[in-house]
Amino acid sequence: MQYDYKTKGVCAMNISFELDDDMCVHNVKFQGGCNGNLKAIGLLVEGMKADEVEKKLAGNTCGFKNTSCADQFAKALSEAVAARA
Repeated sequence: MQYDYKTKGVCAMNISFELDDDMCVHNVKFQGGCNGNLKAIGLLVEGMKADEVEKKLAGNTCGFKNTSCADQFAKALSEAVAARA
């Protein structure tokens, strides 16, 4: 299932991704932000379980901000998993 998440407090404006029936992450795309780094996140998490990705990325900060694009992705995954429960 396809999900779109509007971020808060980061350079990327939106994150889209898919969760399959086994709750594995696919096709992660960030709109805006640090292009190379965010593409790398998508490649690194491809096929991983959503809960594993969330644990690794949650709480990550960027510069002086109390969040980051990775942290926002963790929040997006948390919401998507909760919506499927």
